[in-house]
Amino acid sequence: MAFDGLFIHSLLQDLSPTLVGGKLTKIYQPFEQDLVLNFRKDRKNQRLLISANAQNPRFYLTNDTIANPDVAPTFVMVLRKYLEGSILQKIEQIGVERIVNFHFSNRNELGDEMQLILSVELMGRHSNVILYNADNNKIIDLLKRINPDENRARLLLPHAPYELPPLLPGINGFDLSADGFTELKEKYSEPADFVKQFNGLDGDDKKELTGYLEDDFSYSSLQTFFNQFNRPKGYVLQTIKHKDRVYTYLPYHLELNLIYSNDDVNKTLDEFYRDQANREWVKQKSKRIENIVNNELKKLKKKIIKLRKQLDQAENSEEYRIKGELLNAYLHEVKAGMTSIDLPNYYKNNKPLKIKLDPALSPARNAQKYFTRYQKLRNSIKHVNEQIKLANENLDYFDSIQTAIDNADPQDIDAISDELINQGYLKEQNHNHRRKKKISEKNLNTFKLSDGKKVLVGKNNYQNDWLTLKKADKRDYWFHVKNMPGSHVILQDNDPSDEDIKEAAEIAAYFSKGKNSSHVPVDYVQVKRIKKPNGAKPGFVIYTGQNSIEVTPNEKDILEKRI
Repeated sequence: MAFDGLFIHSLLQDLSPTLVGGKLTKIYQPFEQDLVLNFRKDRKNQRLLISANAQNPRFYLTNDTIANPDVAPTFVMVLRKYLEGSILQKIEQIGVERIVNFHFSNRNELGDEMQLILSVELMGRHSNVILYNADNNKIIDLLKRINPDENRARLLLPHAPYELPPLLPGINGFDLSADGFTELKEKYSEPADFVKQFNGLDGDDKKELTGYLEDDFSYSSLQTFFNQFNRPKGYVLQTIKHKDRVYTYLPYHLELNLIYSNDDVNKTLDEFYRDQANREWVKQKSKRIENIVNNELKKLKKKIIKLRKQLDQAENSEEYRIKGELLNAYLHEVKAGMTSIDLPNYYKNNKPLKIKLDPALSPARNAQKYFTRYQKLRNSIKHVNEQIKLANENLDYFDSIQTAIDNADPQDIDAISDELINQGYLKEQNHNHRRKKKISEKNLNTFKLSDGKKVLVGKNNYQNDWLTLKKADKRDYWFHVKNMPGSHVILQDNDPSDEDIKEAAEIAAYFSKGKNSSHVPVDYVQVKRIKKPNGAKPGFVIYTGQNSIEVTPNEKDILEKRI
């Protein structure tokens, strides 16, 4: 079930009593398409997340602590100016449309009362959040300013009059009377045709209502269906294709399996969207650094291919020496001005070997040219091998950065960005330098094994270095996937059982490039055997005396151990 009109109607049954009458104390925009509004009511704080993301437009109360960016976008500055300190008077849905108006009362600089409306429009790629003055209906500002050429239906710019988007005609099922039902049934005698006349229903709702009316085509059956949305609960159900969907009622006519339920709709939404939102937010925040990483990876892969060709050519340079020797041996047969000559190759039973010549050079200089080429290639082998080693180390480094991004939470991206800035791969975007946050245990991922032992996991290269080289006790056990990028994992115990080792190794495998693989090899060793070479890049260490174990990471089992 998507955020359709009926879903929003349900959600507001819980949301309105919680927020109406509350004071809006803080506003911030953690990501490009997302806002967080903090309300204070009855000595409690409530965080309302509003997302105009095209794939998952939504709003609900969240318990997640979402980091406030250092520099506030323009829209947030406007919202703070007009709405901070205001009182939420009411929340109103437009019919059963995907449009919700939050009505605020505040005072301007002169002390005059203002009525302001924050309109949240959840309409796929046209989703938007618009602040306008209820007294004169003029738009103050909006999350997405739309060029008039892109939307001819209405003007979506500051100072333009606010207009509703074009709405499809349809019946509001909550308002339909018994007489209206009878008239509509006479006109549309088939349940499927009857259901098509209603507004605010997505595909699943239409199928479910059709099922109700096929069982009993009566006004009572219609009321039973719509009354569910006045008593919402949270349900997560799975389709036959194993896709999870969230509902505010329990459907009976759809092929779905119940996997989770909760009386609190907002809590259900918060948990349902948490991982999905994290991925969206990480993608938004990491776009710039992912471009850098992808470009560096492409360049390094091309460079390694080129270097390997050079190495192959250098290692097969004997032919140049042989040609030089043959020219010297048969110098009397080589005449000035020749472009090539066939000479017997005494290394291969005097089989003729064709040798190209530079007609502008003497026979002796031609021979010397081949010896020079041979010597240059032989001398280059050591240098090319060093370059290949360095390129592979850099490739591993950027692979580790990409793995860190894949496993990151939104608040971790800044640390990865700082690392790339310090390594000289990324320029600082502005001169308002962020104060670098010190790494502490609360920045790490923490897990509790079956027997209660604690496991700490670094989320990026700086955290990996800090965890292994500063935080961990020398007697603790260190885990890392074998020969691929991954997090440093510390099991805080000096005598782990076989089960401890298996569980810690599964965590290490999950937080690595091999998280979706089976039979992932993981090395483990005591921290005292770990060393960091001088000049090594962040996150890179060497170790000896390790043991290995093969494991298959199971996401559900691992995340259940997270604390």
